[in-house]
Amino acid sequence: MAAKWIEALTGSLEQKKQYKQDKARIDGLPEPYASAAGAMHRYLMYSGNVTDGDTLTTMFTDLADLWERAAVDGTPVREIVGDDPVEFTETFASAYLGKRWIDKERARLTNAIDSAEKEEER
Repeated sequence: MAAKWIEALTGSLEQKKQYKQDKARIDGLPEPYASAAGAMHRYLMYSGNVTDGDTLTTMFTDLADLWERAAVDGTPVREIVGDDPVEFTETFASAYLGKRWIDKERARLTNAIDSAEKEEER
């Protein structure tokens, strides 16, 4: 019962456990893959804007899978990310269609404009 109460406040404990496992996988990669994957992870944390825990967990599991596979195959980092690592990372993040922080603000903006329009009509 206490676990449900804690999860209600902090989110899924299973998701947190999975996140930590995926982060450890990224940190455990050989260089230069660990640095590249760590940089992508950091960028996604700041710019990914994913609010849904399931989506975020899936995204970071896939990120760890991507870089582990590259390390095993010996694929050069630039062959993974191309010439523009920002574009690659943003495209990677866009594949995860969960709720994003900006969705809430878009709804607020739309509602505010709708309310303003109604006030004008009075």
